[in-house]
Amino acid sequence: MKDQRLETRVDTQTIKISAQKAQVYYGTNHAIKDVDVEIMDKTVTAFIGPSGCGKSTFLRCLNRMNDTIPSCRVEGKILLEGEDIYDARVDPVQLRARIGMVFQKPNPFPKSIYDNVAYGPKIHGLTRNKAELDEIVESCLRKAALWNEVKDRLAAPGTGLSGGQQQRLCIARAIATSPEVLLMDEPCSALDPIATAQVEELIDELRSQFSVVIVTHRSRPTWQTNNRWPTRSAPWQWTPFNKPTPVTPAPPWAWPTWPWRCGAITCNTTPRTPAGPTATASCCPTATPPC
Repeated sequence: MKDQRLETRVDTQTIKISAQKAQVYYGTNHAIKDVDVEIMDKTVTAFIGPSGCGKSTFLRCLNRMNDTIPSCRVEGKILLEGEDIYDARVDPVQLRARIGMVFQKPNPFPKSIYDNVAYGPKIHGLTRNKAELDEIVESCLRKAALWNEVKDRLAAPGTGLSGGQQQRLCIARAIATSPEVLLMDEPCSALDPIATAQVEELIDELRSQFSVVIVTHRSRPTWQTNNRWPTRSAPWQWTPFNKPTPVTPAPPWAWPTWPWRCGAITCNTTPRTPAGPTATASCCPTATPPC
């Protein structure tokens, strides 16, 4: 059966987050240069590129998680609905209630399943009584496709769940404060294939309610669920965030760089025309001798 998600298109013109000439420094190290990107509302936007190119660093800029690193300095503008999130008047705690985050490794609190989800609404005063809190917990666990698996053991520790269940619990915890944007830093990298498929399907469902921004190395599954792909105009040069051009959906040449085998030569360059496990003669345009 044809996967209908492949034909999904961006159907909104609302810009949720806009970065303008964003720069990130770690001490004297200029880690990210001149990031210009627009993230639309109610879409999934994926950042893809080699390890160490700055994907996660930029993602943490979107809810000021880099503020916790003393040597980190952010310049330029990052706007949430037109408001500069680095303005001195912006409270980072309140900002993170509006922009939730799910990390690479599942990190449930050492509390019960119920308390993991209820923690955010409690500290932000989002409920008036226990009944409202119960409703939020159930609603978030249902959105995270976890309710049917844990509804009879809400008092059990969240750390006792499987890896995939823990990550879905973290997603439920992140959306419990009703954020406008959900950031995900390689949320499936530590999961098995079955748990990965469950989380990726969940991401596809959540985009109808949130703007989802994800860092990933998994090009094909993200292609199936993604709306926008920040990438350079030259497809075989991967320096993400340098005036990205959205591509919908991602064409085959937008896959990330990995070693391709051409006869006896292994090339660390993205082929212009991928051809499965065995690359074609065009896969290594700079190889010596050529493929």
